[in-house]
Amino acid sequence: MTLNLHIWRQEGPDRPGKLVPYKAEDVNRDMSLLEMLDVVNQDLIKRGEDPIEFDSDCREGICGMCSLVINGVAHGPLNGTATCQLHMRHYRDGDSITIEPWRSQAFPVVRDLVTDRSSFDRIVQAGGYISINTGNAPEANALPISKVDADLAMDAAACIGCGACVAACPNASASLFTAAKISQFASLPQGQPERSERALRMVDQMDEEGFGNCSNHGECEAVCPKEISISTIASMKRDYVKAALTV
Repeated sequence: MTLNLHIWRQEGPDRPGKLVPYKAEDVNRDMSLLEMLDVVNQDLIKRGEDPIEFDSDCREGICGMCSLVINGVAHGPLNGTATCQLHMRHYRDGDSITIEPWRSQAFPVVRDLVTDRSSFDRIVQAGGYISINTGNAPEANALPISKVDADLAMDAAACIGCGACVAACPNASASLFTAAKISQFASLPQGQPERSERALRMVDQMDEEGFGNCSNHGECEAVCPKEISISTIASMKRDYVKAALTV
């Protein structure tokens, strides 16, 4: 299979970038998109050209490193699928594929398709810690947590921090990410002591990082590889308003 690629190349955060055409030949349909880029890079290196820089790690859809906008959609055309789990069998011979980095002021381009997403780390760090003494791992049924609350917490904790929600949002909002990280604790008894302070600190840090406001477009939920619900954003906003009035 032969593919016509248009890939964003940029030497650094302060340098102009542009889409550069490449032809990927003899692409195996069972390759992932990242494996296809590996093959393209091997050809570039053989020709003495600089390889395309892109982020990847686990290649199993669980680490959140694979951050690519593919034909205008974060992580590509499949729902609930990270870039590293997108396979070339979903494309046809001769297809054109445009690959770009996340686009956000809070995610500056480092080089080519690599962006600096350390702003997410600072949001999480702003949440602080849980002061309750949990001791050793308890027996699974020892804590009185309802199945509904446990499921809500686990659904929110599935967030892998990839940043697709930011890339898809027309306002470059990080509300879905921040809400997921707040909700995973707010749904459990261990997260209650610092619940109000956590919401205040994390939302304020999100704003300080330069992310936009949520305007309920729902694009974040549509591209999230873990299909996290925007209902977590409503929960975050309730916690923030209550905290702002009481803390």
